[in-house]
Amino acid sequence: VQLQASGGGLVQAGGSLRLSCAVSGRTFSTYDMGWFRQGPDKEREFVAVITRTGSNTYYGDSVKGRFTISRDNAKNTVYLQLNSLKPEDTAVYYCTAGSVRNFYYNLYSQYDYFGQGTLVTVSS
Repeated sequence: VQLQASGGGLVQAGGSLRLSCAVSGRTFSTYDMGWFRQGPDKEREFVAVITRTGSNTYYGDSVKGRFTISRDNAKNTVYLQLNSLKPEDTAVYYCTAGSVRNFYYNLYSQYDYFGQGTLVTVSS
């Protein structure tokens, strides 16, 4: 299974971006899909997860109400819509895939597969 993240770039504060993560293989619909990020001189942070059927989504506190995760199982792709961006959202964003136990979605170690990351830079 390979994950390819894209869509990062430079945007002004208040702007929007949409990240995509394309997943190879025929088992995409069996995975919970997550996004994490790591900013400069910061620890890795949970951003969002969408369960395998898309019926449930969960978000980190710092992005609730601004970011939206979605998935298209027919296209083997998960998306992260970033709105109302702030300079503190600057980070490398990583997509992840795995079969994650309930209540452990925010733990990077619970996932099985990881993308290479895409850089989001928000200017003030």
